[in-house]
Amino acid sequence: MADTTPAGFDLDVVDRLLTTTRAVRRRLDLERPVAPELLLDCIRLSQQAPTASNSQKWRWLLVSDPSKKAALAEIYARGRPLVEQQLAGSSEGDGQTRRVYETAAWLCDHIGEVPVLVIPCVVGRPPVKFSALMCATIYGSILPAVWSFQLALRSRGLGSVFTTLHLSHEAEVRRLFDIPDDVLQTALLPVAYTRGVDFAPTARPPAETITFWNRWNEPS
Repeated sequence: MADTTPAGFDLDVVDRLLTTTRAVRRRLDLERPVAPELLLDCIRLSQQAPTASNSQKWRWLLVSDPSKKAALAEIYARGRPLVEQQLAGSSEGDGQTRRVYETAAWLCDHIGEVPVLVIPCVVGRPPVKFSALMCATIYGSILPAVWSFQLALRSRGLGSVFTTLHLSHEAEVRRLFDIPDDVLQTALLPVAYTRGVDFAPTARPPAETITFWNRWNEPS
């Protein structure tokens, strides 16, 4: 019998979804098309995520046109030297981190081949100088929806990865897609079916080593 919570959730299913939703790059299936309605289903689910002051200012730009993807991929690939720099500076003994940067470099070369590129946005740009409160409010109104979107993708056999390299050229991307000046781009998610669905939890430090109670440096 499934282990369920008082709320009626099957913990085995929920925990497997939460612990195996990986950042997917090389295992993205570049050949299999993704139906628009499937992506809209995932966006509908993401709309249930909480937002600051119930603002509901999420916006989603989905790019599937080959020429538009190619233009966006060229902009994204300009960040490859940064990825290579991070790879060169990573420790030989930290295989997990090196693999992340190696797959990030691979993505720079192949992102234009991914079936759909998704740019989650939020209406409302912060001023040049803004407080931590304003920052948390703006990003707190879109990032929960982004994660819900990625979880919904995973449950349907698709994968993605949260990337930000294109944001170094956000104004150029804004002009490319006619994004209004008052709309903030927050990420770029390459979306595709995954080659296989056998993802597993990855190594993380024990929760006790990163958790503090009542004051800093008082680990649980």
